[in-house]
Amino acid sequence: MSAARAIGLILGLAADGALGDPRRRPPVTAFRQVVAATGSRRAAGLGIAGAAVAAGVLVERSGRRSPVLQATATAVATWAVVGAAGLATQGTELARDLEEGRLEPARDTLSELDPRVTDGLGTIGLSRASVETLAENTSEVVVTPLLWGAVAGVPGLLAARTIGLLRRLLPGHWAIDRLDELVHLLPTRVAAALTVVGAPVVGGSAGGAWRAWRRDTIAHPSPNAGRVEAAFAGALEIRVGGRTEYPQGVVELPVLGVGRNPDAGHVTRAVELSRVVGWLAAGTSVVVAVLTGLRRRNP
Repeated sequence: MSAARAIGLILGLAADGALGDPRRRPPVTAFRQVVAATGSRRAAGLGIAGAAVAAGVLVERSGRRSPVLQATATAVATWAVVGAAGLATQGTELARDLEEGRLEPARDTLSELDPRVTDGLGTIGLSRASVETLAENTSEVVVTPLLWGAVAGVPGLLAARTIGLLRRLLPGHWAIDRLDELVHLLPTRVAAALTVVGAPVVGGSAGGAWRAWRRDTIAHPSPNAGRVEAAFAGALEIRVGGRTEYPQGVVELPVLGVGRNPDAGHVTRAVELSRVVGWLAAGTSVVVAVLTGLRRRNP
């Protein structure tokens, strides 16, 4: 069954790329709307996460006797929750708008991806925020669900994405925040490592990505946030981080990376790097899925 799960992950990711922007897919939209409609109430947040796991377990069990069914279920779940295509589309829109000086559309697109306040951000501020957001979302909507899907199948895919969505819907919810930190603890580090590996593919610096990741995130207040952002900044040889305004207030974050301030060209390269990291994550997930299956057969 490990091979079926691995095949399902690859098929789901391929479908994500082939079928375009997930914001226009009914199954994906329905998944997010259900989480948003019920998870927006604090009392229901943990219940939604539990329901996602339970639904995934039922689907996973139903496919245990049929590799074809398991591969199909995994592919559909991967297609429903992985957001690589949408992230690339929105990142490209951001780069194009910034290149053409259309700041208001860029602010609107950025607001769809990140909860920060975008009013008043100029070209440099929007470019910095775009690189940070592309890096963070690469980890959150691509690497994390793929890795959890490799380890736990459909339950892992649904639970990882649901918890990430709930964190954005319920900012400051202690239990959801702790769950989110736990779910992303390993994937963020894997994403940073894959950024180091993939940096030369887009003309970036692997050494810069490694140094920024290891050096600059020590001062970051979160156990996860900033890892991939620092790696992206180092790979592109730019600086991100610093003063960031959210609806709940202003946060002074550490500066990540060294070099110049980012511009629209760096946003384009960040989109390319996100794609590379996504496919490296797919390959890593296939290996993890196969090894997990072998370990279960030979305890």
